[in-house]
Amino acid sequence: MPATEVFGWDVGGAHVKACRLGAGGVLDVVQWACPLWQGLDHLDRVLATARQRWPQLPQAAHAVTMTGEMVDLFTDREDGVQRIAARLAQRLAPAELHFYAGDEGWYGSGEAAARWDAIASANWLATAKHAALARPDDAGVLIDIGSTTTDLIGFRDGNVLTTGRSDADRLASGELVYQGVVRTPLCALAPRIGWRGRPLNVMNEFFATVADVYRLTGELDPAHDLQGSADNAGKDLAATRRRLARMIGLDAREGSAQEWLDFARAWRACQLREIGAQLRRVLTLHGLGPGTRVVSAGCGDFLVPELCTLSGLDHAIAYGTQVATVAPAAPDAAALAAWAQVCAPCIAVATLLRREAGRCGS
Repeated sequence: MPATEVFGWDVGGAHVKACRLGAGGVLDVVQWACPLWQGLDHLDRVLATARQRWPQLPQAAHAVTMTGEMVDLFTDREDGVQRIAARLAQRLAPAELHFYAGDEGWYGSGEAAARWDAIASANWLATAKHAALARPDDAGVLIDIGSTTTDLIGFRDGNVLTTGRSDADRLASGELVYQGVVRTPLCALAPRIGWRGRPLNVMNEFFATVADVYRLTGELDPAHDLQGSADNAGKDLAATRRRLARMIGLDAREGSAQEWLDFARAWRACQLREIGAQLRRVLTLHGLGPGTRVVSAGCGDFLVPELCTLSGLDHAIAYGTQVATVAPAAPDAAALAAWAQVCAPCIAVATLLRREAGRCGS
């Protein structure tokens, strides 16, 4: 493997995250919208954009993880891993691709199809492993809140604590919460919600997403708000209020701006309660107490301080600044660290591959 640079990839169902890692750390990191369920041509578009940004891609080493195999474009996860791996190998040729397979290590393009089950949805494990190795003296928990899901992963003595590796196992343990801060349908958060002191049943329709909540509260960075709205309309405050109102059979004109903000905050509280309850399950499962070190990541990291308070934990350290390393020579290190926070899995796989190469003396 070349000693100079490694490119890390996290190919998701809605976004592709990628980074350029040099000997001194992260040199560049980016997130692109990629609605993979609509077709592999969206991945082709992202890869073409990446080759324009980084002309050296075909000559570099690449570390790849993915969750995009889950989208309903594919017959099953095996089909998804095979087709994504083949597409990457084709579009990045003649690059050297290494697919992250968790405990099994790394597989090349020619081996990915046979080891699809180890490669599928292993991005959380890369991030947690990187955090554990970076904080070897800590007992900790990674809280990675993304656009679609939340990962809650314990670590201790440089090791990831969970024995579960599949999404199904982690859904059972609470270590995977299928809620994020952008794409989650709002009706998934609660069956009933309060309006003017009266609890109402929620309309189980795709009228709004969680992005509408955090857009109204002002917490969702527009740079992370890359997916279309539920009605494919605008993302201004007026359009956001219209979508929220539909959830309880109202029109936006039937409430004041303050009332709709309070309504958004009520949904926010529902999500905090659910993620907080799952976090406490994970802490109990692994015997992690009040001194647990929290590592935050993801575009929803703005929720982590309150989650810590609800669970009796100290405030978190940021993956982007205290786990990832930004190269001293990189321009605008603060901006890179912020994007590293959002795009943790691609940083993690690139770092783990470089670490493996160094350990093997290559």
